[in-house]
Amino acid sequence: MTSPGGNREELDSMVVEIELTLCSIIQGVALYFLVDNARLVLSGGQSAAWPYAGTGLLIILLFWSRSLIHTLTLIRWPLEFVHNFFYIACALVESLAFTRLADPFMWFTMTALFAAIVWALFAYDSRIVKLRKKDSAGPVGSQLYAMVGRDQRFNIAFILPVIFLFNAGCAIGIHTRPEFFLQRNGHLILIALQAIGLLVYLGHVIRSFFQLVPLISATRQEWRDTAENADNHG
Repeated sequence: MTSPGGNREELDSMVVEIELTLCSIIQGVALYFLVDNARLVLSGGQSAAWPYAGTGLLIILLFWSRSLIHTLTLIRWPLEFVHNFFYIACALVESLAFTRLADPFMWFTMTALFAAIVWALFAYDSRIVKLRKKDSAGPVGSQLYAMVGRDQRFNIAFILPVIFLFNAGCAIGIHTRPEFFLQRNGHLILIALQAIGLLVYLGHVIRSFFQLVPLISATRQEWRDTAENADNHG
């Protein structure tokens, strides 16, 4: 017969597997739309759309990397339905953006909407961070969630607002000055800035992950030890 502690550990593992599977599937769908539309614009000789295809790949890599970190640091039983609904909404808007590789105005409009949904996702996940702080009171867990909490607040207060405002500003600029941004290909400056910003952010995310790796494994060991102690005293 499985102990209560064992049940919680098994449920945690099951939820993590569900989360990782969902992330892989929805980003696989987004990648399909990106590849399919990139093939169309590239075969059509629309060279101005090439930077958008590359930036789309950066968006996929960035979203997958962030979702991986969120899963490994925040996700435990019970399953967070709203959190996963946000993931699905993000994938929908992401895929729609990838159908607009040759339409700079709609690209920046959709990526602004995508940034707004991710912003809301981070705000919602702040509640999950607080829950993990409560059930991870050990020395390593406290250190881990202090770092995760700081990163969460930094994204909510600075990074995501900047990304949203940049994309919204680009869409407004293209709409109000089409003669420069469309007829004279000024939009290539905007997509270059977007790609550079996302590349820098991706580098930051990867560095953060490697800093968290030893704390993640040690914190999960603390969870297992806590469950076993509770079972032994029960």
